[in-house]
Amino acid sequence: MSSLPACPKCQSAYTYEDGTQWVCPECGHEWSAQASDAAPADEVRVIKDAVGNVLQDGDTVTVIKDLKIKGSSLVVKVGTKVKNIRLADGDHDIDCKIDGIGAMGLKSEFVKKL
Repeated sequence: MSSLPACPKCQSAYTYEDGTQWVCPECGHEWSAQASDAAPADEVRVIKDAVGNVLQDGDTVTVIKDLKIKGSSLVVKVGTKVKNIRLADGDHDIDCKIDGIGAMGLKSEFVKKL
């Protein structure tokens, strides 16, 4: 009996290999064989600010560089305090609300934890 992994979507044991992909015949889910060999997907992602401090949800940060807002003439000035941040996945890893501007995403490399 082969040692193919169970389907990550429905946990079916009837998976089979199709080239470089593994396929579940019960739910139709396909995934890469290389992705399963890599590190587990449940790793905790650590987001750090510009000086290396670890950020968490609810932290207060300050902006360390003037940031132009795309599609607008507004600018987030250096020293702007941003309260109650939320960490997010993606290129902009901080979701927040900035007074006078509104909701936006920031990159952690442009902020410093207070």
